[in-house]
Amino acid sequence: VQLQASGGGLVQAGGSLRLSCAASGRTFSRYVMGWFRQAPDKEREFVAGISWSGSTYYTDSVKRRFTISRDNAKNTVSLQMNSLKPEDTAVYYCAADSSPWRTGIPTQKTEYIYWGQGTQVTVSS
Repeated sequence: VQLQASGGGLVQAGGSLRLSCAASGRTFSRYVMGWFRQAPDKEREFVAGISWSGSTYYTDSVKRRFTISRDNAKNTVSLQMNSLKPEDTAVYYCAADSSPWRTGIPTQKTEYIYWGQGTQVTVSS
């Protein structure tokens, strides 16, 4: 099982980036997929998640700025990030849930058992 994240980079405040995560080795369409981020000296935190049915959930700080989506045919999940702020600077990780057909979207990182390698997002002021 592999998750490969890409799309990070350096952007000015107010700009946009699109992160992508390619999954292989499992039928990920049955699982919640999530994005987390970790800033220096901070805990890894939940950013957004999307269920097997397409429902979504976002942490408050990114609502109306970030959009998570998935393409089950291609086994990919994306995170469109608009109106980026310096406080969005972090390493972003995609992750796959542990339980198929879950009701709801978990926000605890312990509920996710597969992780990508992370991609750096840096937002300059």
